[in-house]
Amino acid sequence: MNFNSKNPFLSNKRFSSNAVSKAEEVHEAKIIDYNQEMTLSGTINKTVILFLILCGAAMVTWWMAFNGMNIMLPAFGGAIVGLILVVISAFKPQYSPYLAPGYALFEGLFIGGISAIFEAKFPGIVINAVGATLVTFLVCLGLYRFKIVKVNEQFRSVVIAATLAIATYYLISWLVSMFTSFTPVHHGNSMMSIGISVFVIIVAALNLFLDFDQIEKGVQERMPKFMEWYGAMGLMVTLVWLYIEFLRLLSKLSSKD
Repeated sequence: MNFNSKNPFLSNKRFSSNAVSKAEEVHEAKIIDYNQEMTLSGTINKTVILFLILCGAAMVTWWMAFNGMNIMLPAFGGAIVGLILVVISAFKPQYSPYLAPGYALFEGLFIGGISAIFEAKFPGIVINAVGATLVTFLVCLGLYRFKIVKVNEQFRSVVIAATLAIATYYLISWLVSMFTSFTPVHHGNSMMSIGISVFVIIVAALNLFLDFDQIEKGVQERMPKFMEWYGAMGLMVTLVWLYIEFLRLLSKLSSKD
């Protein structure tokens, strides 16, 4: 089973005047109102809201799976709708207050479904993947908070290039495997496959630094309030990607036992 994953926020993973377009121009033309500006606490609160929505939706498909119901439609339908909402938000960040909760809802259906599938095959894998994702997030946050890792243009360029390379590889592998008998090297539990999963997890984790940096810059530049939802949504996209990759890696390691 192939669960391709990539961060669709990549193409617009920045906070700039171009990102908010005319909406920010209108914002800047008004008298400064600090209640209408992006804040760190506001972004954190919205990230928590999205996380709770995602978890709630995930519990629905998880419950369906373990009660013998067919979860393919809500799970993979949720993945498709979630991706569409992310793409729209990437081009229209001013709609993020409406799109971000929708993304969390539909992506939660997908996460709950694939988690149930992995859990049924490898008992205990989900709690380990959740723990690994949480630890990775906290470590990256600490490294960024204490300036141990600094995000500069070179760092940003390398991470974006690596993410694009992974996305391109996944896409080409998926297309080729659909029409031929070709088996991508990241399938199976070979050392090569495990090594690829480790590399992808590292790149996904590095994307967290970009998320932290973009949120911090958005606050410093007094972006409009809706950018809190945009920043929270971008962070959730990265965390979902990271969690899926941990599921994939742990399943490969478990299948070798």
